Amino acid sequence: MLWIKSLHIVLVASWFAGLFYLPRIFVNLAMETDPAATARLLLMARKLFRFMTFIAVPALACGLWLWLVVGIGAGQSWLHAKLTIVVLLLVYQAYCGVLLRTFKRGQNKRTHKWYRMYNELPVLGLLGATLLVVIKPF
Repeated sequence: MLWIKSLHIVLVASWFAGLFYLPRIFVNLAMETDPAATARLLLMARKLFRFMTFIAVPALACGLWLWLVVGIGAGQSWLHAKLTIVVLLLVYQAYCGVLLRTFKRGQNKRTHKWYRMYNELPVLGLLGATLLVVIKPF
């Protein structure tokens, strides 16, 4: 079980690296005017989004294993709250994919300031999930 838990932590940390960095690329894309730099940033964003999607699958699988097979958090309210945060983070990632497609089509209408604010949302998710797992308040 400790192997699965360790793997889950590493995979989630890797997933969050992407959740933190992809919107930073969006900030730069929203400010960029040079077509070559835009193409380079789009390539980086596409590769990062693929990595995030790839890494999220085993991260979720390990988390489900810990819950459904090992029984960590089974029947406890803190786990339901954490799962809600996880679903919201998955929605956040999916919306990052929508934003990426908007940039690919050259149809972005948002400012770099909006993307800076958008970039902070995963921090709240990480904070909430960590507090729920460590403190188990309910």
